Amino acid sequence: MKRLDLTGSTTVITGAANGMGAHIARLLAARGTHLALLDHDRAALDAAAADLDGTRVTTHVVDLRDDDAVFATADAIRAAHPQINALITCAGSSMLGSLDQLTMEEMRWLTDVNLWGTVSITKAMLPALRAAPAAHITHFASVYALAAPAGRIPYAMSKFAVRGFSEALRHELEGTTVSVGAVYPAGVRTGIILHGRYAAALDPAIAARAAQAQAAMYHTDPADAAALIIRATERRAARTMVGREARLIDALVRLAPSAYWRVMRRPLRAAIDTTTPVA
Repeated sequence: MKRLDLTGSTTVITGAANGMGAHIARLLAARGTHLALLDHDRAALDAAAADLDGTRVTTHVVDLRDDDAVFATADAIRAAHPQINALITCAGSSMLGSLDQLTMEEMRWLTDVNLWGTVSITKAMLPALRAAPAAHITHFASVYALAAPAGRIPYAMSKFAVRGFSEALRHELEGTTVSVGAVYPAGVRTGIILHGRYAAALDPAIAARAAQAQAAMYHTDPADAAALIIRATERRAARTMVGREARLIDALVRLAPSAYWRVMRRPLRAAIDTTTPVA
């Protein structure tokens, strides 16, 4: 498959106000890629866009859970950018809590953000991507789309679904000019776990302790992760592990698909404990 040239064309990035989305946007802008940046946080999105020079950048404030708003945003992007050849779906959130602690509403909220927001923007942008001579879609899955830990049921559930959506769409678009891939980050120091949600039934102090314990395990610099994700998009890669932890967990799940939790449980113990009171 021919390598994708992102210079001089437009890449659409969701969740672009901060985290991985903002890091990817900065690197692409420095290389001459035009950008359409989406996020629900207007102030943070404007601040992120203000740091980008030398390319055409449009910002679009949208709640990805609102299908009508997503499709209207896609129309606005197509009107502003004549050639769009990449979509990178970085938008997402995390959720901490056991099944007993979580409500159905909380779990549906996370699924709406992580899964249905990804599906909606992909469907909305697909006509524009088809119109390009060559295009690629990069979906953000997670290492928790490969291995499902305790205490992260809605997150793992949504990311396993994103993985399934990405793989099925890749097969559906086989033979067209649009390719699809997924990236599986782990251990990237973006702060997503520190700013994620937790069950309302969970003691905030316990949630903060668990989040800090998991954040302390992260080692990959987000700029390095962003560069790897851009490279995967250019190469139109189907599957890319991002971070040392992702590669290790991928290997572990392949070796012990029904027993990997025995190995993962100990290092994750403090990060998944949602019941022990804080001393």
